[in-house]
Amino acid sequence: MAGEVTATTVILQARLTTADPDGGASGTGLAADGYFELWTEASSRRPDRTAVTRSTAENDHFIKVVASELVPGERYHYRVVVTTAAGEQRGSIGTFRTLAPDSTEPVTFAVVTGMNFDHFHLGRQGRAKTAYQGEDKALGYPALASILRLSPDYFVGTGDNVYYDRLVMRTARTREEMRAKWHEQFAQPRFRELFAQVPTYWEKDDHDYRLNDSDPTGDSRPSHVDGVAVFREQVPVVDPTDESARTYRTHRLTKHAQIWLLEGRDYRSANAAPDGPDKTLWGAEQLAWLHRSLKDSDAAFKIVIHPTPLVGPDDAYKRDNHVNQKGFRHEGDAFFAWLGEADVEGVFVVCGDRHWQYHSVHPSGVEEFSCGALVDANARIGRLPGDPKSTDPEAAIVQPYVQKRASGGFLLVTVAEHEGRPTVRFAFHDEHGVGQYEVVRTAR
Repeated sequence: MAGEVTATTVILQARLTTADPDGGASGTGLAADGYFELWTEASSRRPDRTAVTRSTAENDHFIKVVASELVPGERYHYRVVVTTAAGEQRGSIGTFRTLAPDSTEPVTFAVVTGMNFDHFHLGRQGRAKTAYQGEDKALGYPALASILRLSPDYFVGTGDNVYYDRLVMRTARTREEMRAKWHEQFAQPRFRELFAQVPTYWEKDDHDYRLNDSDPTGDSRPSHVDGVAVFREQVPVVDPTDESARTYRTHRLTKHAQIWLLEGRDYRSANAAPDGPDKTLWGAEQLAWLHRSLKDSDAAFKIVIHPTPLVGPDDAYKRDNHVNQKGFRHEGDAFFAWLGEADVEGVFVVCGDRHWQYHSVHPSGVEEFSCGALVDANARIGRLPGDPKSTDPEAAIVQPYVQKRASGGFLLVTVAEHEGRPTVRFAFHDEHGVGQYEVVRTAR
């Protein structure tokens, strides 16, 4: 897997196992030395080599390195090379394209959430009739094949990438149990096929951190420490040698597009704390960085990708996110007020977490697009503006689109130029790739 691509760097990782994990079996971890070969079409005869690292039980048998000094906007190929008693063995070839911050070429990325292995394979609460019934079930989620057919440049997982707390008999509490959730997920053939072609960016949310709607407090397992550590270990999101690396960051994709990937769990106050100016989901340091980096950006489209919603609406009973009245509403309202006061334009929000697709417009005018659950069996019908059981009983939010039936799928975001003006298209698809709704915005 390739991840966290910038103009000049990429994180490459491979988990070494004793057997090829076809059919969803994750294989037993293999301890060995390894490195990556990396090349462009022009340098294919003499590929570059990354540093040699060792996979061990302590690092869950990963070979993971940061490759640097890459060329912006260039197509690269890579593969892992492993040294065993039988000699050097080379893995399959993957590819990625580095970012091109000065380019006006189109860029496309797919956004997903809610990749629930249990609901897909076993059904909700173990009810087999709600599980996926297709003959291709052993390959994994159909939406992944649909994404690959559309050939996005990048893939963004907004959190709930695995579910530690589903089902009850398969709840993960220890690090080994948590790791196993990731192993079974990514061993599915369709994940492997997609990630060989499409590099990734990752965020975490409650289910791939600790428990449903979890915060750093309390003694429940998984612990906060394990939740943070296993996420950083299992996906290419930070330099594995830098323990102080932050999981909130921003990347300039092209001249017209910049994305922000935020951290919603590590720095939050207790969910149960009363809402107000002292309660925070982001933490003071991340919020100050977010203000500063948004104001400094001259990108036409500033796309904030967040694990949880900022606009909604959501269920009124919750207290987990910025739209919940008993959650972090004060910080969310303050953020939208700051955008207006700072005169920051071109901001769009893309969120995960919610199990339905929607396009909502905040009273301030900021638009939010919820990618919805990737898996049909994990989808539901959402709350509408004006619903007394929603976070918007007064119908202050305008909602141009919301799913009418529970369906899995994903969001495809494309930034390009049309007649010399920057445009961004937000397009919803169901798990089979069928378009459901799209909207195009043109920069001023």
